[in-house]
Amino acid sequence: MEQTPAVPVVNAKPQKQRSRKLNRYMWGLLFLLPAIVTFTLFLWLPIFKGVLNSFYNVDFVKGNTFIGFDNYRTIFSDGVVLIAVKNTLYYMGLALVIGFWVPIFFALAISEMRRFQGFARVAAYLPYVVPFVVLYGVWRWLYDPIGPINAALGKIGIDQINFISDRSWSMISIVIMETWQSFGSAMLIYLAAVLSVPRDWYEAAEIDGAGIWQRIRHITLPAISGQIILLLMLQLISTSQGFQTHFAMLDGGPNNATLTYALHIVKYAFVRIDYGVASALGVLMFFVLSILAVIQYRINNKGGTNL
Repeated sequence: MEQTPAVPVVNAKPQKQRSRKLNRYMWGLLFLLPAIVTFTLFLWLPIFKGVLNSFYNVDFVKGNTFIGFDNYRTIFSDGVVLIAVKNTLYYMGLALVIGFWVPIFFALAISEMRRFQGFARVAAYLPYVVPFVVLYGVWRWLYDPIGPINAALGKIGIDQINFISDRSWSMISIVIMETWQSFGSAMLIYLAAVLSVPRDWYEAAEIDGAGIWQRIRHITLPAISGQIILLLMLQLISTSQGFQTHFAMLDGGPNNATLTYALHIVKYAFVRIDYGVASALGVLMFFVLSILAVIQYRINNKGGTNL
């Protein structure tokens, strides 16, 4: 009697699992697709195009001409580029010294308030929503030689200060204006971090006789150190690209005192109509910002922030 060969039993369970994983990944990719397309069209393609243009003499009428590293040679032979780099570093340093601690101070002050805390939050954030056109007009009036600031200084016996036209004051004036306008957003982040600190820690410190400054020094600041480091890196990245206020208020003046690196790129592109050199300047800035971004990523990856 002949025996029929045994039919192998196919286990369908692994196939179903693979199918489920594939479906899950496909749905995830579909949700990511708009972001991928947006970043490709408006970020990576312009970066790639900028790198290519840095090796060409860009002419939209006659066509581009390959010139190798001539645009980079132009950059290193341009003395104004060094001035722009120094001004940018000076601007970044001023923003740290003058503006970096302001949102931290306000967050700590508001967190200690027992009444009107909601009003204080709104009041601190309100300058951030002021339109730039209004902002520049108001501060030009405030900084005017016969404006209210100089009028107040005159009443206490201080000589008139040319906040805009004086080289030693022009960059400081811009940093003060930008600090007033933008500290509210960082303040809300710090405030959320401060309010997330367990209240038991403060109560235990008060029982041990710790004063307000001791509580801030030994409890609050260590607890929000992650946010401080994160926002420090974000501010460095942001200020290294600063140009809008410098362009709108002083156009890089007086005598290039507020000419930043990013503003110099804008001038090469839209004043001199030299897109090749502007692209080369942009490529160098891209490398510097990439280094800062890598540092920020490593800080976040090591748990430097508890956001």
